Amino acid sequence: EQIDRVLIERLVELEFVDRGENVLLKGGSGLGKTMIAQNLAQAALASGFTVRFSTLAAALADLLGQESMPAFERRLRRYTNPDLLVLDELGYLPCDTRAADILYNIISRRHEQRSTIISTNLGFKQWGNTFPGAACVVALVDRFAQHCHRIEIIGESWRDKHRLDPDRPPPKPSRSRRKRP
Repeated sequence: EQIDRVLIERLVELEFVDRGENVLLKGGSGLGKTMIAQNLAQAALASGFTVRFSTLAAALADLLGQESMPAFERRLRRYTNPDLLVLDELGYLPCDTRAADILYNIISRRHEQRSTIISTNLGFKQWGNTFPGAACVVALVDRFAQHCHRIEIIGESWRDKHRLDPDRPPPKPSRSRRKRP
C-alpha cells in the first residue's frame, strides 16, 4: 500500500482548515479514503470547527429535492457554511448537469474561504465522465484544485484482504449478550 503518511499527519494538524484549503483523497475502492476523511472531520470537530460530512450523492439528492428557490438557498447553506465540508464518493454514480451545477455552486461559494475534502476514485481529468455534458466541470475542478492537497492511495482493497475464505469453515459464533427475538 502506498500513501503519503507525512502529508496526512500534517493535515491532522488542521492548518489546511484555517487557510481554507482543500483535500483530494483519490484511490480505488476499499483503500481507506472515507476513513481518512472521517478522521480529519473528527479532528476538526474536536478542535472546535464546524463540519458537515455527506456522500456526494446524498448531498445532491438533498439539494435537488428542495421545492422552492428559498428552500434550496437555505439548504445550500448547510453545505457552504461549515468550516469543513466532506463530500465522499465522487465518481461512483453519474450525475446530470443540474447536479454538476449544484456542486459547482458549493465549491465556488467555499473557494478560498472554507475547506472541502472530496474522496474519489477519479483523477481531475476524469471528473467530466461523472458529469457528462456539464459546462461547469472545468471551472469546478479549477477552483477546487487551486489550493488542494492531493493524496493518492495505491494498493489492494482492504475489503479484498479481509474477505472470508470460501474454503474455510465459518468461525463459530461468539456468545452474544444481545437477546434475539
